[in-house]
Amino acid sequence: MTKIRKISLAVLSVLLSAAAALSGFMVYTQLSGRQKEKEDFAELAELVQTVPSELSLSDETPSTDNKPEFEQKRDLTPLFAQNSDCIGWLCIPGTAVNYPVMHTPENPQKYLRRSFYGESSQSGVPFLDRRCSMDSDNLIIYGHNMKNGTMFSSLRNYTDPAFCAAHPVIEFQTADGMEKYMVFAVAAVQKTDTWYSFIHAADSTDFTEQTAAFLQKSLYDTGVTPVYGQQLITLSTCYGSGKNGRLIVAAVKL
Repeated sequence: MTKIRKISLAVLSVLLSAAAALSGFMVYTQLSGRQKEKEDFAELAELVQTVPSELSLSDETPSTDNKPEFEQKRDLTPLFAQNSDCIGWLCIPGTAVNYPVMHTPENPQKYLRRSFYGESSQSGVPFLDRRCSMDSDNLIIYGHNMKNGTMFSSLRNYTDPAFCAAHPVIEFQTADGMEKYMVFAVAAVQKTDTWYSFIHAADSTDFTEQTAAFLQKSLYDTGVTPVYGQQLITLSTCYGSGKNGRLIVAAVKL
């Protein structure tokens, strides 16, 4: 083997080693970053969590087995104090969806790749559509479909009607209190779907037509049909192999 060839092989070996080290470092950085994001959200959840309190009989119908019923209340005051962009907390009991919700109408996608604390983040934070206000007929909330099971990745499970039957309620708590919504439709659509344009109903006819059209797109029949005057909540995330595919889980206020 010639001296030049030996030098070339040595250089190639060094380059390959450097490339492997860089690749390993990048993977480590991504994994550690996502782990930190998980920990940050867990801290936020712990920050707002309070002790469950027993519901009064006037608040809920008592269960048939006479066992006391409880609701998990949260104190969102610390959250609002830390970041005024935060408008509430979204939770689907029994799933990984348990996150703050942001709203920045002047900068709609501010939290698409930004953490609650304003740092760069692959997960981002769920955020409310800029066109929405808390009295909109349809509250549209966006969140990433993360491969590590966080954010809105749990929504994929709603393609199974059995999962929906086991997790039918979406909780959304704001400064005005806790509201609960019942899932009425699950649909795989494109990001240009007309449902994304439905924020305010012009009247009862418009509301009925819009919801009826969306129910036709649902993957299965939930047996739930919204009625004019009931607020809707729409959770949207990326879905499918294409860039434009979306999965929508839509629910109606109880």
